[in-house]
Amino acid sequence: MKTARLEAFSDGVFAIAITLLIIEIKVPEDTSHLLTKLGELWPSYLGFVISFLVIGLIWANHHAMFDHIVTADRTLLFLNTVLLMLVVFIPFSAGVLAAGFRTGESERTAVVLYGVVLIAGGIPFNAIWEYARRNHRLLGPTITPAEAKRIARRFYLGPILYGVGTLLGALVPALGIAVFALLIPYYWLPPAMHWFRKPQPAQPAE
Repeated sequence: MKTARLEAFSDGVFAIAITLLIIEIKVPEDTSHLLTKLGELWPSYLGFVISFLVIGLIWANHHAMFDHIVTADRTLLFLNTVLLMLVVFIPFSAGVLAAGFRTGESERTAVVLYGVVLIAGGIPFNAIWEYARRNHRLLGPTITPAEAKRIARRFYLGPILYGVGTLLGALVPALGIAVFALLIPYYWLPPAMHWFRKPQPAQPAE
């Protein structure tokens, strides 16, 4: 089957998940000290910004993957569904993260939970690409097997690096958050090979 319906459904889930993040930021009830109360919500702002960019990052790379994946089967649909399930879980883990830092209690647990969700999300993401590129079975002519392999190596790093951040966060919570934040620009920047590009039409021979 073609991937159009899969992509449309995925885009809808990404949009809902990223919108749910704002619900975790509660409007202060005490408006007599509004500026102070708004300042106290900084953990919620932090969780919102990081999670918004993370979900946007997953969506962008998911979109880029499906520039090259041209057909889908039931296995790919299942792997994509698992990925979306974990994406939708990010707003909850962001809320737990904000609550942990806001109260100053169980910060390590909150950071580890957040990191585990990101690690878990990287597994089906990698599985989608690995399954699609095996024998080039679901990929189109927009990418070569060698390029697909290089992309796979870049994707493999995701769960590993998030795992490092999670381990550091279990020791020093703020350090774990810093690692998660630093990984956002790393994965937003396209790789040097420019694998997002579309193939150019062949020029007629002169």
